[in-house]
Amino acid sequence: MTDNPSGTGGGIAYADHRQLYIGGTFTDPAGDEAIEVVSPHTEQPIGRVPHASREDVDRAVHAARESFDSGVWAQRPLAERIETVTRIKDAFAVRSEEIAKVISAQNGTPYTSAVMVQSLAAMMVWDTAVKIAADFRHEERRAGVLGPLLVRREPVGVVAAVVPWNVPQFTAAAKLAPALLAGCSAILKVSPETPLDAYLLAEIADEAGLPPGVLSILPADREVSEYLVGHPGVDKVSFTGSVAAGKRVMEVASRNLTRVTLELGGKSAAVILPDADLEAAVAGITPFAWMINGQACVAQTRILAPRSRYDEIAERFKAAADGLRVGDPLDPATEVGPLVAERQRQRCLDYIALGQEEGAKVLAGGGRPESMPTGWYVEPTLFGDVDNAMRIAREEIFGPVICLLPYEDEEEAVRIANDSDYGLSGSVWTADTEHGIDIARRVRTGTYSVNTFSLDMLGPFGGYKNSGIGREFGPEGYAEYLEHKMIHLPAEA
Repeated sequence: MTDNPSGTGGGIAYADHRQLYIGGTFTDPAGDEAIEVVSPHTEQPIGRVPHASREDVDRAVHAARESFDSGVWAQRPLAERIETVTRIKDAFAVRSEEIAKVISAQNGTPYTSAVMVQSLAAMMVWDTAVKIAADFRHEERRAGVLGPLLVRREPVGVVAAVVPWNVPQFTAAAKLAPALLAGCSAILKVSPETPLDAYLLAEIADEAGLPPGVLSILPADREVSEYLVGHPGVDKVSFTGSVAAGKRVMEVASRNLTRVTLELGGKSAAVILPDADLEAAVAGITPFAWMINGQACVAQTRILAPRSRYDEIAERFKAAADGLRVGDPLDPATEVGPLVAERQRQRCLDYIALGQEEGAKVLAGGGRPESMPTGWYVEPTLFGDVDNAMRIAREEIFGPVICLLPYEDEEEAVRIANDSDYGLSGSVWTADTEHGIDIARRVRTGTYSVNTFSLDMLGPFGGYKNSGIGREFGPEGYAEYLEHKMIHLPAEA
């Protein structure tokens, strides 16, 4: 593993990695195929890493299988596993700015927000997972119908964790932290767009003292990912990504009856009630509508406005969109950076054209910013007069495109919020918090906020409908990495 400081791109030194992290050791890959990492801002290479092959997957699964079956980690006392994972968390805190910068350079997240949403948020996931594991009841006695019972929760085994490019360390922590604390061994499959930060994680894990075989990190494309997901040596797959990819993961994993957790897409609705403080609502929604340049599954991409206040709300959100500063993601003043890849920019522009064809009105943005001739940029875009039947209101665009939908009354607002194939996130904005809670109870989505937007790692996160299966975070997410065993005891026990 070497870095070559002679070349630069995207504000970081060119990183030339020649080895893979397999079973806790930096080792030469089986093949010679490489992944070139390109800056979405400069469109120039910023690094390269080996492309993991099927042979590398076999090596990683073998190492994980051997380490798990030997009990070198799974049978280690929980307190010792907590000590090791705590060292990982502490290292994240120390290297948070470095991690944020590398991720920003790869996927375009504005650096100022990347420090929080890309690195410190990952550190918080590791930290809260420790608290949850420490308080979790791994074993309990029950009075059964036929006699006393001992109920145990045991590690599920070898975990394949497949993470996306938009929040690579946050999603990696969401999977690895509970898996490792539970006693599992893991293979982290990282996206070809954002493999460089994975090497920082490998260094952190290596220094933390994980036993040999417990963790491997493989950058690879979809074909190799599918091979990993379908590997008979894998006991559990945890995947974050698109609905289409999630369905394929579930199909492939089902051949071995491998357990799956799927955290998929969203088309979340922010409902503004007629009594809402508009200044507070617009200020609260805007950062989470265009967060990570619109490349966030929990983004509030549908804004539901009462028709009685529609014009005022439209004007305020137009001003908010026009006021967002677009630019170099590593400039601390930037609020919206480039999309991760050229294909993503084109997808976004195609949806903007489609929205206009469907009859929606562009209130802000709608194209490529003239000030950024280089880079995969799209202006923060706001559509007005959107009908929920339009494709721009129903399909996940994954770019800085927001839809403003009018509604007549509260019943229609709830109906529109629920009229979606997704159910991941959402929010409601009102002067009456208790009434907001009533709305929250009626919207079928896995995470909801009243007069705010939040994602708390001590509670369960996941989706209804096409937004996924299972939960991450909280004791519910920790339990996804455990099997339940019932032991019958003699009556005198």
